[in-house]
Amino acid sequence: MKTWRVALIALSFLLLGGCLVTFKEPLANPEAAPDELLGRWASKNAWGEPLNLRITRVGEHRYKAVSYPEATPGQRDEYLFTVSRHGNRWYLSAPLPARFGGHFILAGFEFDEKHELVVYTLDLEQIRQAIGQRLLQGHTVETVEGDGVLLDSPMDQVFAYLDNPANADVFVEAVRYRRAGK
Repeated sequence: MKTWRVALIALSFLLLGGCLVTFKEPLANPEAAPDELLGRWASKNAWGEPLNLRITRVGEHRYKAVSYPEATPGQRDEYLFTVSRHGNRWYLSAPLPARFGGHFILAGFEFDEKHELVVYTLDLEQIRQAIGQRLLQGHTVETVEGDGVLLDSPMDQVFAYLDNPANADVFVEAVRYRRAGK
């Protein structure tokens, strides 16, 4: 069972981490998340099993996401994160354990027309291409899930790249949640 749990945790970080595109620092100037983000959400994991997510406020501009499979609610994974709005997008930033490269992930999120929570990650290959073209600076890092990228670019440079409409396809939908019953 421990192997199953580790695989589930790894998958969760992989989905949230944009296939392990990481950053040295969290988002600067965290701000209050939209109230719509807080509460209970439901989705399905990679195996089609129901998955629950509960997001709560744990301090000023700090949040906690608790993810757990519906079948085994005692198996909870917790993630602390901050959010910030840049341009037209909301972003979240969360620390990763060392086995997943350490540092921080950056993911985008939005609420679609059905009021679903959609989380986007950064496409690893496109980030590698941007590094190769010297649009961003970074290097390869090894993790238990394979090689990822640690971006060394200042966040202003990263956001200039992400905000450029020509790079809109760098965001890949990772997971979609619907509001869970009250």
